[in-house]
Amino acid sequence: MIIAANQPYFAPYPGFFYKACHCDCLVILDDVQFPLGTTWISRNRFKNDQGTLWMTIPVWKKGLGLQSIGDVRICHEGRWVRKHIESLKHAYANAPFFNEHLTFLEDIFETGFEKIIDLNMKIIQYIIDFLEIDTRVLLQSDLAVSGKGDRLLIEICRQLGGSNYLAQAAARKYLNGDLIRKAGIQVKYFTPPVLIYPQLWGNYIPNLSTFDLIFNCGSKTREILEGS
Repeated sequence: MIIAANQPYFAPYPGFFYKACHCDCLVILDDVQFPLGTTWISRNRFKNDQGTLWMTIPVWKKGLGLQSIGDVRICHEGRWVRKHIESLKHAYANAPFFNEHLTFLEDIFETGFEKIIDLNMKIIQYIIDFLEIDTRVLLQSDLAVSGKGDRLLIEICRQLGGSNYLAQAAARKYLNGDLIRKAGIQVKYFTPPVLIYPQLWGNYIPNLSTFDLIFNCGSKTREILEGS
């Protein structure tokens, strides 16, 4: 069994789902520390007539010290919900498949999720279902595992009976491959492909949110992801 793990990114880029396609079980790391600086957990890139459109979900951090990702609460002050929806409508009004997903987008932003993990998991599961990826998705917090870094990954693999761990090539310098192999787990590395597909608004920008790919390519998204 091939196990992979990833933090719960907001509206993840295609490489996230490419990883999901190539493992048997994807564990979402919700019980590790929420980064103190900027993070893909609370923001991502889309595209509009100005080029890159950054979209950020405001969260409560000040005075709270170190938080687990699963504990981070969304800040609902201000008009950011309406602003995000209008920004997406403006950016993708001419995208062939945008309207097919507009109701979902309006619903998730207007639901008023208390925690960032709940919003992000709703989006991740929606895209996984749309792409018809049959990989099992689990939350770290639902597993009886403990530890940090490499030891956490080893415990996750042991808990799930995984003999292989799938990681991005860029993570090689952070992983202790010898330690993991001594635990009886083989590490497999991959490099997420840079997908080329038709985009709106001028020059191509790689690694945007997967929604950009979906809005422009619809049902061909899975084919493009696998064909890469």
